[in-house]
Amino acid sequence: MELKNFVLLSFSAVVLSTAGCKKEDHTADPAGNTTENKVKDTAWRYARDIYLWNKNLPFSFNARSYADPDAIMKALRPYSVEPGFTDPVDRWSFALKKSEWNKLIAGIGGDLGMGIFFRSENDLRVSYVEPASPAAAAGIERGWRILSVNGNTSVNTTEAAISRITNAIFHSASAGFTFEKPDGIVVDITLAAGTYREEPVLLDTIYNTGSSKTGYFVFNSFLGDMNGIKNRIGNIFNEFSAAGIQDLIIDLRYNGGGFVELQNEIANYLVPFSGDHNIMLQEKFNDKYSVFYDTTVNYQKKGTLDLNRIFFIITKNTASASELLINSLKPYMEVKLIGRPSHGKPVGYLADLSVGDWYIFPVSFRSVNKNGEGNYFNGLQPDAVVDDGLDKPWGDVNENCLNSALHYITDGVFSRISSRVQQDAGLERGNDALGVTRFKGALRERSGR
Repeated sequence: MELKNFVLLSFSAVVLSTAGCKKEDHTADPAGNTTENKVKDTAWRYARDIYLWNKNLPFSFNARSYADPDAIMKALRPYSVEPGFTDPVDRWSFALKKSEWNKLIAGIGGDLGMGIFFRSENDLRVSYVEPASPAAAAGIERGWRILSVNGNTSVNTTEAAISRITNAIFHSASAGFTFEKPDGIVVDITLAAGTYREEPVLLDTIYNTGSSKTGYFVFNSFLGDMNGIKNRIGNIFNEFSAAGIQDLIIDLRYNGGGFVELQNEIANYLVPFSGDHNIMLQEKFNDKYSVFYDTTVNYQKKGTLDLNRIFFIITKNTASASELLINSLKPYMEVKLIGRPSHGKPVGYLADLSVGDWYIFPVSFRSVNKNGEGNYFNGLQPDAVVDDGLDKPWGDVNENCLNSALHYITDGVFSRISSRVQQDAGLERGNDALGVTRFKGALRERSGR
């Protein structure tokens, strides 16, 4: 059975009415029933029904005591008790104003256009640059080291420094930087925030690996112009097929996910012909909604690639739809993972659940593969623990993770294995804080997306 698209009106009018919930009247204003409070009440009622762990939610929950729908969604998280896990597993339920969300899913950026991560506790690097952004226009590239931000040379993993740096890069109209390039040249650049369209594919290329060819592409997001991304992905796989590649490396190290439909599209190109028409994934809702929306998606093979193994580069920022892609392919081919354990988000949201001028995103379903595997809340574990080569540009064969994959393809063993199985506490804490700036989710789409 193909993936069912959600129609928000159908969900609100049919499904929630089955559970006894009715849409709130926002015009009435008796004592205490302000529009703001009624929005909070509605957010809670939706969440109480569709939340994956809804049976754990207390009857005494007071939605009006929270600041806004986002605070209400975050208050759900402690009730996500999952067998086999000591702590609550939900780290993601949230809400966002519609104006902000519409830009996010359309792939419209409004900042400086660069990502950042620490290579060490005092070594902050540009992790990627959006091609159409102000940072790209200024010539900034992945691997450049940031020596100062707005004249402040305290660039480290302390909480104060990270707060100051992230505010400058992601939330300011302009910011000044001192960069050190890989060749040692130091430059001062001031950037003004701008509006730009994000590019999910940051690089695609082909390497000669001994007597064979290996395809490689960097896929940074499952959000944006759906048809445009599908066309770009189709062209890349056609080029790989025409070149006769025998191996493929997909770089998902900063990809926090997005639309499940795009995951399905890529998976259909990657699955071997032997997996065609077999189960790709299953989406499972809570007991109240399983009869309506539990879904099985089968492979519908695209293209001519017929690989028996695939390599993925992952980090803690590889999440949700990215992890779903990896998990969906595991029953059908040899899957090798390089980098660090992934984020650990085997669950997803309904797209565009509207409450007032907000969209709410309570975790609503879990995904499993053909073998019923999918409870990876601790992340997918790499076959080779390799540090992110933040000092190298995309596609550099000496970059740690890419080099490790290419080495395995040519010699049968991974290279650049990290001596630090556990990353330094400060580095881990700092990069966790920076990773919050990236969306992490798997969105089940509504009709017409």
